[in-house]
Amino acid sequence: QVQLVESGGGLVQAGGSLRLSCAASVSIFTFNAMGWYRQVPGKQRELVATITSGGSTNYADSVKGRFTISKDNAKKTVYLQMNGLKPEDTAVYYCKLTSWSHRDFWGQGTQVTVSS
Repeated sequence: QVQLVESGGGLVQAGGSLRLSCAASVSIFTFNAMGWYRQVPGKQRELVATITSGGSTNYADSVKGRFTISKDNAKKTVYLQMNGLKPEDTAVYYCKLTSWSHRDFWGQGTQVTVSS
């Protein structure tokens, strides 16, 4: 059973930084893609950033240059470093890991609130 535990969310002022972590209960070599998504009430969940097992990254235009996704295979953890936070970044952030058999696993979500 794959379990993902997210942490690092919180309240921060605009311009501040947070680092989100997504710790997996199994080796992340199990997964060919890992990503962060976010959702605000009343809106669809949207992609923020992804990273492949080979280390290729992809970002939503709204976060390019401010957010960085990374992974630590030894710690079985995926990170999202968020700098230059804006009020519009306020959302619940979820990590998603996709296995080589194309099965998705989601974390429970962590709230990020950016005050103006």
